[in-house]
Amino acid sequence: MRILIVEDENDLRNILEKRLKKQYTVDACANGADALDYIAVYTYDIVLLDIMLPKVDGLSVLRKMRAAGNHTPVLLLTAKNLVEDRVRGLDAGADDYLVKPFAYEELLARIRVLMRRSASSSVNILQVGDLTLNIETQAVMRAEKRIQLSPKEYLLLEYMMHNPNVVLTRSQLEQRVCDQSYEGGSNLVDVYIRYLRRKIDDDFEEKMIRTVRGSGYCLEGRKNAAEPNQI
Repeated sequence: MRILIVEDENDLRNILEKRLKKQYTVDACANGADALDYIAVYTYDIVLLDIMLPKVDGLSVLRKMRAAGNHTPVLLLTAKNLVEDRVRGLDAGADDYLVKPFAYEELLARIRVLMRRSASSSVNILQVGDLTLNIETQAVMRAEKRIQLSPKEYLLLEYMMHNPNVVLTRSQLEQRVCDQSYEGGSNLVDVYIRYLRRKIDDDFEEKMIRTVRGSGYCLEGRKNAAEPNQI
């Protein structure tokens, strides 16, 4: 999952970025103009958006997103705690509202809620062949074997399972696992694909991850929704 943090308080932004990077791919910026640039380039799963921002305020960023047809879940982070402030934020298109100061554990809980809402609007459990992935719990199984993945391995696999039998370029895959500090040009994606193969393919006769020389990688198999109790 890729998160954008838009927060002009340097200490808070740096703390959130450092802690969330332990679980997710995270980009961060300090003003609304930069936020709009990031949103135009990258695809995010959740945006954590302060309201009182320099250059372009948070509600204006939110309105521009929604006017452009961008339905990425947005969690507003703000010191404004009056009812009318919350109503204004929600009416602008926010999905949730968290008042500063807040506990980090509550922020994580709000993020999980938004993830569940987003997942429930599509498919909560993905299945490609005998490989299954539970988006809510992040549990992965192939046949009867439980597979433990690192956060970046999980991000790659989830993206590939959303696009089975589609050749995904290294650039597309990089966007799922790299933050804005990554300059490209390394073999990062190839390294994580190799790690994934060891866990997904090595113990099975049928290999699912295929290299398409000169293009990228493809996860091969039949896609269908799994029964809710499979994982």
